[in-house]
Amino acid sequence: MSKNIDLLPKGFRDRLFDEAAAISSNARVMTDILTHHGYQRIMPAIAEYESNFVGRNQGLERNHLLRFTDPVAGRTLAIRSDITMQIGRIATTRLADLPRPLRLSYHGTIAKLHADPLNPDREMSQLGAELIGSDSVQAASEIVTLAIKALQSVGIRGVTIDFTLPDLVEQLSRETFPLDDDILSQVREQLDMKDATSIKALEADNYLPLLSATGEFEQALAKLRAIDAGGTLSSRIKGLVDIVENIADDIHITLDPTERHGFEYQSWIGFTLYADNIAGAIGRGGSYALDNGEVATGFSLYPDMLNKLVSPTNSNSIFLPIGHDNIKAEKLRDEGWITIAALTDDDDGKILGCSHILQDTDILAL
Repeated sequence: MSKNIDLLPKGFRDRLFDEAAAISSNARVMTDILTHHGYQRIMPAIAEYESNFVGRNQGLERNHLLRFTDPVAGRTLAIRSDITMQIGRIATTRLADLPRPLRLSYHGTIAKLHADPLNPDREMSQLGAELIGSDSVQAASEIVTLAIKALQSVGIRGVTIDFTLPDLVEQLSRETFPLDDDILSQVREQLDMKDATSIKALEADNYLPLLSATGEFEQALAKLRAIDAGGTLSSRIKGLVDIVENIADDIHITLDPTERHGFEYQSWIGFTLYADNIAGAIGRGGSYALDNGEVATGFSLYPDMLNKLVSPTNSNSIFLPIGHDNIKAEKLRDEGWITIAALTDDDDGKILGCSHILQDTDILAL
């Protein structure tokens, strides 16, 4: 039996017609939103030396990278699985002398060694914005509202934003509720798993109230306020409240203060974005530190997941018969129509997927 040479690796696929057009359209609209808010576009390389990624490790392990040997350099390269750390590299090297805060945006392809549980794709596009030089409440508020605006610009409705406080447990463990380092990692793990029994077994009962401080934002926040942490939580609570005050009423807001999955390198604030009728997270962001200690705040979105919200490619396409008026056809394209010209008298506009036909100067539905 002959091998199917057209078979693609698991997790990789071709995007055709409507899907490809939708992804491109979404990305273009969202990138324009970022540009209009002062975020300058940069395009990092798709591959780097593996040591670059591992050396700037922000929660990324070597076995998460898709690697190969460069026959030119004779060294191991890796295809990026996340563009955020590349933005950090560029900001701290080539753009190190530019004034801060530095606003950067990006859009490009990433590849993963393993697919996510809710998304079988190992290759997808990533689009985002990074505010380098600030992780203040004001910076986080700008990033959060910009991420929501970008999603809404492509027709996303029913947006949910779930906030977390990634370094909360570490902060509490330093003085308020002291924990040894080895116990700290176990408590953090059990909080992620929402396992109250195991937390009790670790004699970390002070952390149990954090398990119930989850869910709808106002109710969860009230439970977080009720925890007597000697003022350790006050600044973070105030920061959360200030950020949420700038979010429109039509956005569903939740809180899970100890959630760390996907926030391994975030610092005081993190958030995940969801939308109705789309499985899994469509975006993620928060504050973090670059490898030189400089602080930053940003978000990433995944345009591939939003393509169902764009109309089919040929819903506004016009078939141009042999001998059509070229000036009229050019005007139609300027107005936003897609034109498909006949190459022979036998070409059929309907078969070619057109919704209309140009007859003389009239536009008729097919």
